[in-house]
Amino acid sequence: MDRTFYIMGALLAALGVAAGAFGAHALRARLAPEMLTVFETGVRYHLIHALALLSVAWAAARWPGHATHAAGWLFLAGILLFSGSLYALSLSGIRALGVITPLGGAAFIAGWLALAWAVWRG
Repeated sequence: MDRTFYIMGALLAALGVAAGAFGAHALRARLAPEMLTVFETGVRYHLIHALALLSVAWAAARWPGHATHAAGWLFLAGILLFSGSLYALSLSGIRALGVITPLGGAAFIAGWLALAWAVWRG
């Protein structure tokens, strides 16, 4: 499982850098400033949690168990729900997509708590 989280973390980090470049170069002239800020927030959390997946991969090798794996899957869910909803909201302007964002935030928080639990119990 640690290999899976390393691969996902690395690929998602690459995707996050690409999204950041896309926002900085292609979207700056196309999005309203507040929507560009929303997009940039998605990128920031995306990149932070791609790195978090790398830390889960390391933790899975050192403290394997259900909590470590849960942390990885929660971080992945958080990226998809939190950052994904912010990307979709900023690009489409459909404000209703914002109701998904807190679910991703909750997944991020749960992921950090699961990671802490895994290390504490390990």
